[in-house]
Amino acid sequence: MQHVLSNQWARWLVPSLCDLFFLAILGWTFLGGPYGWQGLLADGDAGWHIRTGEYILDHHAVPRQDLYSFSKPGAPWYAWEWLTDVIDASLFRMSGLKGVVLLAGLVIAAFVVSLLLRMIWRGAHPLIAIATALIGYGAASVHFLARPHVFTLLLLSISVWMVDRDRDAPTRRIWLLVPLTVLWTNLHGGFLSLIAILGLTAMGSAVEAWLGPRTWKTSLRYAALMAACFAASFVNPYGYRLHQHVAEYLRSDWIRNVVQEFQSPIFRGEAMLQFEALLLVGVMVAGALFRRRRVVHGLWILYFAHMALGSGRHVPLFVCVAAPLVAVQVSEWYLALTANARKSSLLGILNQVAADSAAGFERTSVWPFATVAALILIGNPIKWPTDFPEQMFPVRMAHAHAAQILDSRVLTTDQWGDYLIFMNPRQKVFIDGRSDFYGPEIGQQYLRMTNGTWDWAALMAKNNFNLVLLPIESPLVQLLKRDPGWRIVEDDGARILLARR
Repeated sequence: MQHVLSNQWARWLVPSLCDLFFLAILGWTFLGGPYGWQGLLADGDAGWHIRTGEYILDHHAVPRQDLYSFSKPGAPWYAWEWLTDVIDASLFRMSGLKGVVLLAGLVIAAFVVSLLLRMIWRGAHPLIAIATALIGYGAASVHFLARPHVFTLLLLSISVWMVDRDRDAPTRRIWLLVPLTVLWTNLHGGFLSLIAILGLTAMGSAVEAWLGPRTWKTSLRYAALMAACFAASFVNPYGYRLHQHVAEYLRSDWIRNVVQEFQSPIFRGEAMLQFEALLLVGVMVAGALFRRRRVVHGLWILYFAHMALGSGRHVPLFVCVAAPLVAVQVSEWYLALTANARKSSLLGILNQVAADSAAGFERTSVWPFATVAALILIGNPIKWPTDFPEQMFPVRMAHAHAAQILDSRVLTTDQWGDYLIFMNPRQKVFIDGRSDFYGPEIGQQYLRMTNGTWDWAALMAKNNFNLVLLPIESPLVQLLKRDPGWRIVEDDGARILLARR
């Protein structure tokens, strides 16, 4: 009995390979990275999400009219991701921005670990699984931000895993996806990716039934599950309006043309090169899957590859769906090539080490929980953010002139508008990061003014701006610096604040 007890204690006290991978991702990304935890605040949308959550907490109701603009006062607006807003606002009130970024960081780390565990569960070679998970992590890092979409990354990975397990051994547990959809819908609009997965699974299962061993009941099962999950998504404060909004959002040419994350990826940066490598191998894997009549998995890869090529925002979703399938297929190719390797050879030794280490990914210990508890309790020496990053937002300048900005009709960028809302929720802005709310009418005015087109002065007068806060290189800044009707309040070499005389 003592021997068993000591083994049980050892399982809890000795970190597993899974634990070490989780801790490595946290350390690499947030403790040792160039931006640390503050890098999660590189997008200003986190600011208005926090303030919207506070509004919901204070009023015990979700907003149905705009709270932040003077360009569309009183216009209908809905906090589609209200539950994430409430979570972030609650954490912000308890521990400031530390709580917001810590939750986002832990969700991201859990997402990456879930990729690795799915690969190991499917029988991928552990070394190939780790390499593929790290490549996927790098590709998905383009969207690692403290915003609601991080919940979609983790929930999509969990959902795909549940569908995969159910296809191998059907159980009633798969219907847990229905209540999961209710939660997901109120966290982020990415719940539609689950509907897509279930639809592709139903279609692929029908093709597999036509080609071979599966029955038509499998296709009907997933079609029914898709319908149930879609129906569950209507359990939100706005009902069908949420689906109407998401459909318009995804179809909007305006958003696709002006919002960078909705544009096709540019294969230049390191993250996009990692995505390119995963994409090319993924297409080859899809071909191999189709040849083996594994139609469902092939459809998953091709559909999300298509989505990712159309919008950089969908690259992490492609990683979530495709990376485990790539790792498993590459492992099969590798093992076929090295099947005759002698045990004493380098390849034979690596294969044996990998086989022996697989069990280390099937358990956990106390260390991840202890690390999370320590991060919650520790202040210094960790550099937790107390504000948004100064190198990306006019933090010092905005605070130095806070009263003047609050009393003015200020023209600033959409991201800086987000920050002004965070700095003071009573601030009214011309535009912020809610591009879907402002639409092309306000958006085009903003672009024409900041780019200094022929009608910039008329638009400035029409909107009665008396303050401008913009990057120093903005074309409008160069025009206003020569305009006697405007004066420079402060210029720090990177951004400038101008006031109308």
